[in-house]
Amino acid sequence: MERFVRTQDLVRRHQAPAPALDAGDHHAEAARAMSPLHRGLRRLRPVVPDIAWVAFAAANLVAMRLVPAWQTVPFLAIWVSLTVIYGFRFWRLQPTILTLAAVTLATGGIIGVQVLKGQQDADYLAEVPLIALMFLVMVWHGRRRFAATQERLTAMEQVQRISQENVRLLEQQRQFLQDASHELGTPITVALGHAELIEQTATDQGVAADARVVTGELARLRRLTNRLLLLASAGTPGFLQVAPVATDHLVLEALERWGHVPRRWRLGEVAEATVPGDGDRLMVALDALLENAVAHTEPGDRIEVSVRLDDDHVVIAVTDSGCGIPPADLDRIFGRFTRAEPYRSREAGGFGLGLPIVQVIAEAHHGSVRVRSASGRGSTFEIVLPTAAAESAASEAS
Repeated sequence: MERFVRTQDLVRRHQAPAPALDAGDHHAEAARAMSPLHRGLRRLRPVVPDIAWVAFAAANLVAMRLVPAWQTVPFLAIWVSLTVIYGFRFWRLQPTILTLAAVTLATGGIIGVQVLKGQQDADYLAEVPLIALMFLVMVWHGRRRFAATQERLTAMEQVQRISQENVRLLEQQRQFLQDASHELGTPITVALGHAELIEQTATDQGVAADARVVTGELARLRRLTNRLLLLASAGTPGFLQVAPVATDHLVLEALERWGHVPRRWRLGEVAEATVPGDGDRLMVALDALLENAVAHTEPGDRIEVSVRLDDDHVVIAVTDSGCGIPPADLDRIFGRFTRAEPYRSREAGGFGLGLPIVQVIAEAHHGSVRVRSASGRGSTFEIVLPTAAAESAASEAS
């Protein structure tokens, strides 16, 4: 006997352990172990409200049949409960019509029998089709509203899909501009360096002149790629490195950079003001305005730069006495690759990206850019920037 027990222990030790059941196996095992009654109850759970209403309606039908004197109350209870259950369940059209027909026949049949027996007036029977018609109108109105809601939801989904697609396309365009500008930057810089070297070392005047043309065009191309990169990066995190910027120093430094251009430069009102912003970006915007003023003026014309305070905003203005801008062009000059009518040549008109850059930088600083101009009377461009106090008030208000 002891030997037999030891043999059983040895067999149990060498048997493979039973595989562990995962969560799915546990659920499947529990479903198999569930009794048929439980499975039936689970199937009936979604229609429990309908079954409860059928029982309630049947009880009221019995009350109508057994208590003729009080049948108005169960009669109305049946129709009111039908309206309530339909509002919550919103059956499909075919079950709704079948239910309406059954309730109409049941209530109308009981009242009809009582009318034939002389227990009720014949006028009472007319209420049945009237209430049924009212319920049918409610069903029609509800389904019409439901269809309209579905159409609106479908339209909103389509608008959302289109918006998402537009956002995706804009992001692709932004990424393409960034990649193209980065990829073009290096070869343009290398070619520009070689062209400048050829221009400096060439002994043949023809070769030197050609090298100067190549150098100028490559420099223009480099400025174009830099501006495209700036426009593509607008609105991205890190576009601005915000710090206090003294706008009076900004204007004075700009005049020093542009003073060699043969124009009558004039320094207007210079108010001492500081704005929270990116000094490098604001310098690019001011240079773009000055470049635009130079492009629309001739040697001897006046260009004035000024800074003034306007309530809680700082206004940086560039005014020129050049040819001005026609009224028809004022609404579109801030569009990309757009040039004003008098200067459509590439030499005078630039790339058409300067003013869009000004607008992008101003809006990134929660400011704006505005223009006043007329043909033959010059132009005034103004960058309006909020002061630190205005920025704080706007942050508190939001």
